[in-house]
Amino acid sequence: MKAIEVAKQAGALLSFDPNVRLSLWPSAEEARKQILSVWDKADIIKVSDVELEFLTGSSEIDDETAMKLWHPNLTLLLVTLGEKVDTFHVNTVDTTCAGDSFVGALLCKIVDDPTILESESKLREALKFSNACGAITTTKKGAILALPTETDVLPLIKGI
Repeated sequence: MKAIEVAKQAGALLSFDPNVRLSLWPSAEEARKQILSVWDKADIIKVSDVELEFLTGSSEIDDETAMKLWHPNLTLLLVTLGEKVDTFHVNTVDTTCAGDSFVGALLCKIVDDPTILESESKLREALKFSNACGAITTTKKGAILALPTETDVLPLIKGI
């Protein structure tokens, strides 16, 4: 919590991905409580469809359910849908790190051009790039070694 406070004071953009792993918590209730205790400090939050269900208690995966997680400090709330999204078609080997790759790519784009958060068209392009990064990450086994470079991503986006 101190690190969050210091980062906010320094003007950092804070991203949060709860990455819920219930086996690491004493109980589901404790996990939900602790995750939500830092919720209003983040500028960007990414949850998976499963995390959305867990945090809201709703089995509906839609905008109305997602908006239950909105708070006034948020700039962007992202809900990833994994294989439920018809996006880039790749030969999936391992889904480890796909969400992290997606978020990392988006944050890199935002660091390069903070106006992405002010422009729907720029945000859509950044999300397309981020989706491609997540997709490519699933084509190899493991996490770090599977992360793509921009050179890896551009052909997929262009359909080459």
